[in-house]
Amino acid sequence: MSDSDPDPLSTELLRRAEGGDARAREELLELLYRELRQLAQLEMRSERGGHTLQPTALVHEAWLRLVDADSGTPWSDRSHFLALASRAMRRVLVDYARRRNAEKRGGAAQRAELADDLLTCEGLSLDMLALDEALDRLAARDAELARVVELRFFGGLTNEETGRVLALSERQVEGAWVTARGWLRRELERQGGP
Repeated sequence: MSDSDPDPLSTELLRRAEGGDARAREELLELLYRELRQLAQLEMRSERGGHTLQPTALVHEAWLRLVDADSGTPWSDRSHFLALASRAMRRVLVDYARRRNAEKRGGAAQRAELADDLLTCEGLSLDMLALDEALDRLAARDAELARVVELRFFGGLTNEETGRVLALSERQVEGAWVTARGWLRRELERQGGP
């Protein structure tokens, strides 16, 4: 651990949990549960009203995907872990939306209330699957911009935390965030918009 580590306890627990230490996983969940729940609430804020998946279930499903996955991606610190958790939550919500749409046999796609902070348009409603597909297209063009969106919007990380995870300055993150939001807005409008 470096002296600049803002949270050495969680970093140590992350390393032990990553190595398969079951007790460290339990302690880590206890330590980070509040933050994971806040992330889940942010994610759910983007979902339609009456969504049957609750923040607690989202946390648990994402947690299982994180600790059961043999991704080979080391958890370097708390911010990095939370970034991976936000990605796992996005995947859970997208998988959930796909299952629901399949059950409806061609029914209307689920709509998500998109926070004004992503597209700077309060109350903008869009299809969660359309957002996911747009992010995939953005990643194909510029993976770093897509990661900034995942970390900032889905992960709720600050510019500083996002920069730490991606090894960028805060200024670079700010620029990437502005660029990514503009690209996503144009792409989603081109695809038929909300």
